[in-house]
Amino acid sequence: MFVIPLEIKDFLNLQKLGYVATVTSDGKPNISPKGTIIRWDSQTLAFADIRSPDTMKNLKDNPNVEINVIDPLLRKGYLFQGTAKIVDDASLYKEILNYYRLNGIKSTINSIVLVDVSNISNVTSPLYDMGISEEEIKSKWQKHFANL
Repeated sequence: MFVIPLEIKDFLNLQKLGYVATVTSDGKPNISPKGTIIRWDSQTLAFADIRSPDTMKNLKDNPNVEINVIDPLLRKGYLFQGTAKIVDDASLYKEILNYYRLNGIKSTINSIVLVDVSNISNVTSPLYDMGISEEEIKSKWQKHFANL
């Protein structure tokens, strides 16, 4: 049994954007940004289908998924691998929907996807390999975004 640590739950609560990778029925990659990725329980992530017709179609054909969530300032994050399923239990759907509503998601949610996580990998920028500190990297990217 794979357990998603609480520190990752905290990370996901801070980071509001991740990318979900699926595969089309003819084997082509599909990546879709999601602003609703959460650790639902100790083994499962969830995300909402707000505007994701291709992702949902792909998951019906092939439930294998990767999710990448990175802190844009620290250039660190996680890659999750797992198997997705579209929530069809009405009470569970309502429970997760209520969670999203209480946390400020106002968009129409067409469906909710649960991902049974089978692996988590750390993702870090190659800048860390060069001995550059987290604070230096964060400062660099804060300056970058401030100048946009």
